[in-house]
Amino acid sequence: MSVDHRRLGRELDLFDSDPLIGAGLPFWLPGGAAARHEVESFLYELERRAGYQHVYSPVLGKRRMFELSGHWDKFADDMFPPMRVGDDELVLRPSLCPHHALIFKARGRSYRDLPLRIAELGPMYRAERSGVLGGLSRVRSILLNDAHIFCPEEQAGAEVAGVLRLMREAHAALGLGPVSYRLSLRGPGGKYGGDEAGWARSEALLRKALSEAQIGYADAPGEAAFYGPKIDMQISDPAGREWSLATVQIDHHQPERFELEYADAHGGRSRPVMVHRSLAGSMERLFGHLIEVHGGAFPVWYSPVQLAVLPVGADQDEAASAVVRDALAAGLRVEAHRDGSVGARIREAAARKIPYVAVIGAREAVDGRVALRLRNGRQLDPMPAAEAIALIASVAAARSGDLL
Repeated sequence: MSVDHRRLGRELDLFDSDPLIGAGLPFWLPGGAAARHEVESFLYELERRAGYQHVYSPVLGKRRMFELSGHWDKFADDMFPPMRVGDDELVLRPSLCPHHALIFKARGRSYRDLPLRIAELGPMYRAERSGVLGGLSRVRSILLNDAHIFCPEEQAGAEVAGVLRLMREAHAALGLGPVSYRLSLRGPGGKYGGDEAGWARSEALLRKALSEAQIGYADAPGEAAFYGPKIDMQISDPAGREWSLATVQIDHHQPERFELEYADAHGGRSRPVMVHRSLAGSMERLFGHLIEVHGGAFPVWYSPVQLAVLPVGADQDEAASAVVRDALAAGLRVEAHRDGSVGARIREAAARKIPYVAVIGAREAVDGRVALRLRNGRQLDPMPAAEAIALIASVAAARSGDLL
């Protein structure tokens, strides 16, 4: 039987919803928020080391901005209606790219500044129909791991190749693997912006990047973004359904519409290419998938609680509190479980998928030791508490999928 992230996410206190908040608007409970924060921090640092500069931008924008970007013409059915504020019509954004285009435009840019990589973990909103909403997989409020690279066209291929490498690094740490890649192209109809030449150049650049990375792929006509073709990294859920997790896209359309320019090496003005990319998609869809792939038993580094400390009796409370303090100081997420029999508490920790349980009996309290039990049922010989904490911290720091 396949795992349903909606059921398991609620059982593990990761997320929930309420009719007063509304359909497609889940809220994150402390356990889910802790796991999500760890993944967000990892992605932020991964991007920072790869040369990205992080920004914040508002969730609202004038309707005129989305008319310029092409979203209003091509994407309006998926957007919330405008809000009249004085003389302005403000719209909840369905994507971050128009804001990032204007961040590029806000300062004079030179070819020496490029490629300029702008990243943001930013909220956006989609007016999804009630019938398609479900758990974390299809929501109306989305927190997207997003970035846009502004560069001369001759640099775009190398930037796409760099994105593909970064995707693989992120997915390996999360315990994910692609099942396929697809090149999403235009289909029939008038929902696409830009000109033939721009689309042809974008497609050629993406095909070359895939070829040089020795990545096999399938063409997917009709799946392109309205502003350009894209590479979609496909993953499979436990039920065998494929969907897109990560994407990289090349866009000539929006730089043209927003009149983006930089001072080129010849003293003239040139237009950059805009490379859109997301390493992990939205946090909502990502965690819906992670819950199902791991059955709620996340890798140690982003487990909501990494260590449960169980004193056998009241006489060991002080020793347990000391272990909790030391584990917190070492950067671990730790809880003390004191109520109920030891067996019941061990079973509860197992049901919550906590990777490690440290049991402290009378002998362990005297010696400053703990008896460590692993989520997979393995039990280790009693060891000094400091050694157990260091062991868990090292596994978390390695972002390994293993418990030892």
